[in-house]
Amino acid sequence: MTAKGKTPGINRRKRGFERASSLVSNRVRTASESRGFAVSRLLTHWAEVVGPDIARVARPVDVAYGRGFGATLTLLTTGAEAPMLEMQKDAIRDRVNACYGYAAIQKLRITQTAATGFAEGRVQFEPAPKSVPKPNPVPEKAVKAAQSVHDDNLRSALERLGANVLSNTKR
Repeated sequence: MTAKGKTPGINRRKRGFERASSLVSNRVRTASESRGFAVSRLLTHWAEVVGPDIARVARPVDVAYGRGFGATLTLLTTGAEAPMLEMQKDAIRDRVNACYGYAAIQKLRITQTAATGFAEGRVQFEPAPKSVPKPNPVPEKAVKAAQSVHDDNLRSALERLGANVLSNTKR
């Protein structure tokens, strides 16, 4: 029993369910503050801040505060994407500053390894989205060949078979 005469944990149970984000928010905040991110929203909503195209090829790694006003944001990317990010530095900085609400970031630094060392510099980006194969249209010749069959299931099976036979190239 505690000083108020209640057992510990009763207040927690009375509140009901909690969002998972509220349970880990303190740990996320301390981890992000250790990297210089005053606003953890930049890390957790990176794709929404900079857009899906940039988020697919770059990750924020570090925010370093210098002696003057403003900070330097370090982005991790692959070697092939670095020149494309270099050309978009101004747009990225504007979007990140919009997330902060003021001109917090003055410079952007693009790196192919993490700012703290090689062990953390493993780039993990999403693969390109898988393309959905388009179904091949049934050729007119296959439809005509199966036209006299009265059963719908048998006719569609014969049309598919005819389409496969006609699509194979002769060797």
